[in-house]
Amino acid sequence: MRISFTKMHGLGNDFVVLDARETPLPALEADRVRALADRTRGIGCDQLIVLEDDAQATVRMRIYNADGGEVEACGNASRAIGLLLGKPATIATAGGLITTAPETGGIAVDMGEPRFEWDAIPLAYPMDTAAMPVGWDRLEQPLAVNVGNPHVVFFVEDADKVPLEVLGPQIETDPLFPDRINVNVATVVDRQTIRLRVWERGVGLTRACGTGACATAVSAMRRGLVEREVTVHLPGGPLLIGWDEDNRITMTGPATEAFRGSFEWDDYA
Repeated sequence: MRISFTKMHGLGNDFVVLDARETPLPALEADRVRALADRTRGIGCDQLIVLEDDAQATVRMRIYNADGGEVEACGNASRAIGLLLGKPATIATAGGLITTAPETGGIAVDMGEPRFEWDAIPLAYPMDTAAMPVGWDRLEQPLAVNVGNPHVVFFVEDADKVPLEVLGPQIETDPLFPDRINVNVATVVDRQTIRLRVWERGVGLTRACGTGACATAVSAMRRGLVEREVTVHLPGGPLLIGWDEDNRITMTGPATEAFRGSFEWDDYA
């Protein structure tokens, strides 16, 4: 069975997109996702995206990390699918319904409302998510927020000096986070600007993470460190994040189609 795909990325966070709306796909096991995501023997990607029909939305987006696990949300993938659809759209995800629209500077995504309750993250036990009384090496007192998927955010003097490749996997898999966690280390440059690096759950260090940018911006706003609209600079480039008075997060940034191709399904069993 030959399957067509579209390779896309948002600021270097890359995806293999499979459209199952006209021709449903066979069962998608974790081993097959890992094989397709492999950068030396497969197509290569951070996430595999599957599009399906949905009665309540323009399309349903299912998101699989490179480790084979299905996750709730992906901001960069949302912009990529918004670009692919080419019009204002509603996208159903496991993390909730979002909307996308073409804008100057890329695709704008209404990411919905952030959740700060400890059991919405979720955490293993109750604590203040605005200043968690925990730490790992030099990373202490983070904030936690769920923006469709779970994030923990640390504000540091220089995000580039944090050994995130070492601390990221430790924090991601800590028992405090039953569903594992995305790890963000950020430096506030001024009241309109943040620098950010992200260890993404199930992926590792990424060039960009849209939900991470949203989580970090909202966390900085929650602490009064920045204005209600900021530019978040990731290794792959900038995203504009706003947190409106109606409690909804808007993310605006570019998305790119890299190429299209096809593969034999059974080659990646």
